[in-house]
Amino acid sequence: MSKLLRTGLNAGDSAPLTVVGGEGVYFHLEDGRRLIDGSNTGGGLGHRHPAMVEAIRRAADTPVVNEGWTWIGREQAADDLIRVAFEGEEDWVGAVRFCISGSEANDMALSLCQALTQRTALATRERAYHGLVGLSRSMTVQPQWHGGLAVHAGGSQLPAAMAPVRILSAPDGAIYGAPPNNPSAKQYLADAASTLADTAATIIDYTQGGIYYDAEYQDQLALRAREAGSIWIADEVVTGAGRAGRWFAFQGAESRPDIVTLGKSLGGGAAAVAAVVVSKAIVEQLRGKSWQNYGTLRGHPISMAAISAYLRVVASEDILSRVRQLEGLFAQRLLEIARRHPSVKRVAGQGLHWTIELHGPDWRTWRADTLEDPVASRVALRALEAGAVIGTSGEQTSLFLAPPLVISADESHQLLDALDHGLQIADEEHDRNAASSHGR
Repeated sequence: MSKLLRTGLNAGDSAPLTVVGGEGVYFHLEDGRRLIDGSNTGGGLGHRHPAMVEAIRRAADTPVVNEGWTWIGREQAADDLIRVAFEGEEDWVGAVRFCISGSEANDMALSLCQALTQRTALATRERAYHGLVGLSRSMTVQPQWHGGLAVHAGGSQLPAAMAPVRILSAPDGAIYGAPPNNPSAKQYLADAASTLADTAATIIDYTQGGIYYDAEYQDQLALRAREAGSIWIADEVVTGAGRAGRWFAFQGAESRPDIVTLGKSLGGGAAAVAAVVVSKAIVEQLRGKSWQNYGTLRGHPISMAAISAYLRVVASEDILSRVRQLEGLFAQRLLEIARRHPSVKRVAGQGLHWTIELHGPDWRTWRADTLEDPVASRVALRALEAGAVIGTSGEQTSLFLAPPLVISADESHQLLDALDHGLQIADEEHDRNAASSHGR
């Protein structure tokens, strides 16, 4: 019996897959199968990319230098990030601080905002996920990601929030299943002035819970936050570093954040690394002050080498163009699939991150406190038969696709075929539920 204390966000008692290796966009399993990795937001370049492997090998021959000491590789990674990913953004981008995870980056950014504003309350939008560490957990308002205990007999045990949390309404940017009379961004944010009035920061992410923004919503939110004196944080842990088809999702609008948080793909799938990038205005506010926030393993030489290598590969191989091209392929195929499967309620996404939401119980009351496998988990299990791993985020009725950015068009079709295959089990349940409702 394994001594590893396993945890997971999926309800049910199904054992996880045992991965023994991988290459490119594929996982290699213990039972000999080779599956397309369609659910790994942290593996931007897939598995064992030669440039990443070589960078890690070279960095392994360096000393371990903690955050308190200057390390040439850390300085280089900071310069590379600003020069490559923030090219054209020189007017506002100020400086970067590295850390280990996206959760940590968000916690650092949020606590910095509290210090700068001397306010305690924080704001996010509904169905948000920002991590499970410190203040980032408090800002995770997507119900099943509560960071506590999902009691299988029912009645989840939730930890207390670390700060007062204000929640903004979110738009429905679905390409399939959006409301017929979708409100405008101004309508969504009609009460934003009062909601944000006493907040230290307003943090928004661009994917979680299937929420994807248009430019108008971002620009309106940025305006309302600044009017309220609330520092705007763009949580780009998932979408940053290329997954949106540009370096950052926020670049689809005119407004620019005060702080950007990064993680996941930033290390190219080869190292755990994240970052807090602050504007020139924030740098100016920090002048004459010491940010008393320190980490022994932040900016580790291996992580820094991974960042620089990842940036070089994305730029030299024009991977952002590849993602933009594949965005159209995914949108077209997912629309076709949604129209063919009555179990699909909505489809939304951008770049190489897509959410497929199924009909079923409302997500607002789902806390994963049951042993029964949710329908989304059963769809993902069936998709394995067709050769692909599909993500569920632990939700009852939501699936997501986030393949490596190096996936080919043929491999994309295989991944979408696997989803198509998996949805058959959701259709069967949907038909049973519909028949049962009509019989009452």
